[in-house]
Amino acid sequence: MLHKRDFYINGAWVAPKAPRDCDVINPSTEEPCAVISMGSEADLNAAVAAAKAAFPKWAATPLAQRRAVVERILQQYHARVEELSQAISMEMGAPIDLAREEQSPCLPWHLENFLTAFDKMEWIRPLGPHAPNDRITLEPIGVVGLITPWNWPMNQIALKAIPAILAGCTCVLKPSEESPLNAMIFAEFCHDAGLPAGVFNLVNGDGMGVGAAMSAHPDIEMISFTGSTRAGRAISAAAAQTLKRVTLELGGKGANIIFADAGEEAVARGVRKMMMNSGQSCNAPSRMLVERPLYDRAVEVAAQTANAIKVLPTHLEGDHMGPVVNKRQFDQIQGYIQKGIDEGARLIAGGLGLPDSVNRGYFVRPTVFADVRPGMTIEREEIFGPVMCMIPFDTEEEALHIANDTPYGLTNFVQTQDGARRNRLALGLRSGMVEMNYNGRGAGSPFGGVKQSGRAREGGHWGLEEFLEVKAISGWDSAQD
Repeated sequence: MLHKRDFYINGAWVAPKAPRDCDVINPSTEEPCAVISMGSEADLNAAVAAAKAAFPKWAATPLAQRRAVVERILQQYHARVEELSQAISMEMGAPIDLAREEQSPCLPWHLENFLTAFDKMEWIRPLGPHAPNDRITLEPIGVVGLITPWNWPMNQIALKAIPAILAGCTCVLKPSEESPLNAMIFAEFCHDAGLPAGVFNLVNGDGMGVGAAMSAHPDIEMISFTGSTRAGRAISAAAAQTLKRVTLELGGKGANIIFADAGEEAVARGVRKMMMNSGQSCNAPSRMLVERPLYDRAVEVAAQTANAIKVLPTHLEGDHMGPVVNKRQFDQIQGYIQKGIDEGARLIAGGLGLPDSVNRGYFVRPTVFADVRPGMTIEREEIFGPVMCMIPFDTEEEALHIANDTPYGLTNFVQTQDGARRNRLALGLRSGMVEMNYNGRGAGSPFGGVKQSGRAREGGHWGLEEFLEVKAISGWDSAQD
């Protein structure tokens, strides 16, 4: 078992002020794989003080130097990518091939996209020809607190720490206590890349402890949080006392609108996309809306597809589904499955209990409910597990109404060969992102939602701008440009 009790503060690994051990559980085995320490307010204060002291010099560091150190973080990743993948797989339950092919590569993907955006940023620009002596500058906001989740851990660290560092901010990261090991490896990347002491700091802890203290800390100028909508509300309330900037990337209940002309393969792809990462993605297409002429066949295809998904331990190579992250999550998902049965939805795949292929671990059967009615609990609430709802619709207008009738607004999906219909729906859907015909978003596209999905915009130049302040200057000596 790994012993990882220290925190990374001011360029060194330091012991906690008051050690409080916490086991990191491998969800495939239900056994501890590592032990960390949970931080205290004193640990956080030390990290914030280091970040605050480092900020003036880092903010004034030439852009080329900031860029170069981030490039060296990328070099560290390539040297240790297998170690990172193994850590992610072990601590949060991603099958090892998924960890290697999807989870770990989030770091280079986002890092390279941020560098592209960084090179195109106008850090000092004229207001316009009407005001030749006015300038608009972009400047780092200050010390930022980063709170990241367990489900796509390196994805969220990359979307927060990399733009913060490039922007000239200094930061304190609190990763999820469920998946801290990858974050500690990232801290080693930063150290070995030569990032100056205090620019990046890491303190482990839980949301009620370190997370709450970060939200209220007077020397933290910004909180960037990814997690549940419930926690996002608490962070917003705590942060309001110091008027710090808060960016939130929260839950989702995405609708996948499938028209008859898309065909049954669109249904199968929708099921597989839903079950990826054991359904533990805020942008999962958890509500499948199917046009009535295709619906009966879609139910058959969905059941066949879900039943064909293998569920196996994470250390095994191959294309299979792993466990959910912990017992609390497992029990909550079982409760939702039971609720779907009790409220009269038709269970067509999966269901309660462990899959036949395993006898321990937090594994959930890939589950599909048909004939789900809008307003049912499983249709309204984010389950965050491999549970999909199928709902028939008759008209485009009805599909749009059902899709938008949710407190969430992160990602929606549209599958149809009718381009005009796709475009109409894309403009009518109330969400931060719309993916059509399973075309993934391009490099540098912003990730974020509306309504109770939060309103962060992470990735590309939007992600950099979240960590920057706009300053308006008049009386600029343009002869010095």
